[in-house]
Amino acid sequence: MNPYLLAIVAYACVLVAVGFIATKKVKGVSDFFVAGRKLGPALLFTTLIAPNIGAGSTVGVAGVGYKFGISAWWWIASSAVGSVILAFAVGPAIWQVAKKYDLYTLGDYLDHRYNQNFRGLISLMMALGTIAIFSGQLMGIAWILTAVAGTSKTVGILVGAIVVVLYFGAGGLLAATVVNGIQIVVKFIGFFLAVPFALHYVGGWDGMTTLVAQNFAEQGQADVYMSFDGMGISMIIGYFLMLTPSFFISPGLIGKVYGARDVATVRLGTALNALVQFGFAIVPVILGMCAFAAFPNLSERELAMPIVMKEFMPFWASAFALAAIFSAEVSAADAVLYMITTSFTKDLYKTFIKPDISDEKLLKMSRIVTAVAGVLGIGIALLLPNIITALSIFYSLMSVSLTAPLLFGLFSRRPSTTAAFLCAITGVLTTVVLQFGNGGKGIGILNAQSTGIVLTIIIMVFMMYVYPEKAKKQTI
Repeated sequence: MNPYLLAIVAYACVLVAVGFIATKKVKGVSDFFVAGRKLGPALLFTTLIAPNIGAGSTVGVAGVGYKFGISAWWWIASSAVGSVILAFAVGPAIWQVAKKYDLYTLGDYLDHRYNQNFRGLISLMMALGTIAIFSGQLMGIAWILTAVAGTSKTVGILVGAIVVVLYFGAGGLLAATVVNGIQIVVKFIGFFLAVPFALHYVGGWDGMTTLVAQNFAEQGQADVYMSFDGMGISMIIGYFLMLTPSFFISPGLIGKVYGARDVATVRLGTALNALVQFGFAIVPVILGMCAFAAFPNLSERELAMPIVMKEFMPFWASAFALAAIFSAEVSAADAVLYMITTSFTKDLYKTFIKPDISDEKLLKMSRIVTAVAGVLGIGIALLLPNIITALSIFYSLMSVSLTAPLLFGLFSRRPSTTAAFLCAITGVLTTVVLQFGNGGKGIGILNAQSTGIVLTIIIMVFMMYVYPEKAKKQTI
């Protein structure tokens, strides 16, 4: 067997084994969904940062860096800003509501704050969107295996799905938290080994910039590649408005925040997660740029990071670095499975189909949904062209539908259920129309998603002061 593939398979077996061991502590749905609300700062940090450094933030961003250069930094930086807002505003406020009313999911909160029908609408959209993002994580795993062992995209996707479904399906958030701890250690050692090796391979920073210039026909193109606004202001604003809200309204991240033992834990664990995101933001970008410097004609830009890990490093470091990427994709995939499972079981099945279902049967249903989601994710991963496309579908859908209802509804009693529905539906329709009918362009320098988000905020502010909620809702 290919030695790189052998190392990854062995590591995958360890993750699955640890996940199954953790199932012994899963006594009911509280443990499966919110880890019994027992997570301290360290565990909350690991279970947040693990999925936040996933396929998009590693293989995907390295691919963007390969194409656009250093301005790809904005992807993770925008995410980190969202994590800061989650740490000091949204997270503490929504945790208190969840603790007081024994909420397990974001859908529970939307039901509490607005009504059951709004919960159903958002949960259905999130369930569909999260299958797209799950497929993106599977594609990240596939690119790794393609680079190191020459396996087909199909085989790589199947391997990734099997590993994640096995350990998450067994123990839910509790198992994922334990496994994420191992993945974090492997990730940081692997990625921070990769940067000096990659830079050394291309002759340091100066050597990289020289090679980049040689790969372009004009010096002006190289200057743009090395500029923080190289991808263009419109794209940067698009990333900021799409990704920043996504990292404080994500059902998966909020569900993990619910698992914290107190408000201080929410602030500390989530803030540390944001700090690490800021620090990590440049890492995959540098790796992508080094790949472009040495291999400017890759057939697929998302092969940039796996190629760097395999070709630029000695075997011992390369195997560790490839395990780090594998960890990144798998940990993000388990976070997405968490969102899919909670959306379908708790927010849709229990709410609308069988409200009196027992905890034991709900736990069983959660595991069935996890397996089905794995199958659907495989199918979509085989159809979508790349990771960033898959992630953009999810982040856009989530940001335009949830940003205004969640953010304004959490801190004010004025937003009504009607306003929430109007924002969500208008935001999604606007984005879809502009994306497919106007080539993704919005108003002025805004793209389709940015225009949709801005429009929902304007609508919410208008509705708050012209048609405010009459009945008082206790949110905090």
